[in-house]
Amino acid sequence: MDVSKDIVWHQHSVDRQRRERQLGQQGCVIWFTGLSGCGKSTIANALDAMLVAEGRATTLLDGDNVRHGLCAPPAVLQPEHGAEFAERFGLGFGAVDREENIRRIGNVAALMASAGLITLTAFVSPYRRDRDRVRKIVAEAGRASDFVEVFVDTPLEVCEARDPKGLYKKARAGEIKHFTGISDPYESPASPEIRLDGGAGKSVEALAGEVREWLVGNGVF
Repeated sequence: MDVSKDIVWHQHSVDRQRRERQLGQQGCVIWFTGLSGCGKSTIANALDAMLVAEGRATTLLDGDNVRHGLCAPPAVLQPEHGAEFAERFGLGFGAVDREENIRRIGNVAALMASAGLITLTAFVSPYRRDRDRVRKIVAEAGRASDFVEVFVDTPLEVCEARDPKGLYKKARAGEIKHFTGISDPYESPASPEIRLDGGAGKSVEALAGEVREWLVGNGVF
């Protein structure tokens, strides 16, 4: 039995255009990507605060935060749900788990953009294929221009020198497997909408301001 044939899309009484008119902005997904420690979460938070101060409707999805719930690893799920559930639905950090992590986040982000929100995300998202899939998900849910890839281009040596969580040190010692930039690759965007130079000594506010200027210049608000 093909259950998928019984799943149909229900049109809502309030469409996206009405929500966007009410908010005075276009919903979109601002997808920050880059190595751990590159500054993407810090910049995304600064941009979020900047936009909210201007009265914009935003939301922020952060890589660590979603790992507490939506994309929790097995160890987080097991105490509440048991070993079988945790093994089936928990996400580790291997290639397939990362693929599913980004797929889930991409769909959530697309839903939020469809509600008219400026949706900021901050994920390493190391594989081009996964980011391209999110771009497709977001485009199919709205407009091709709704996905804005922001590459925080910070050299590995700068990220490793910062190492705010001590992750690079653990990865170098072999304590963390599949760590992007050390034991796993990072595939940088070929043609991102925005490239931020995270190693040039610019302030967080200046880098966030570059993204804001792009949004204004491209009619998001």
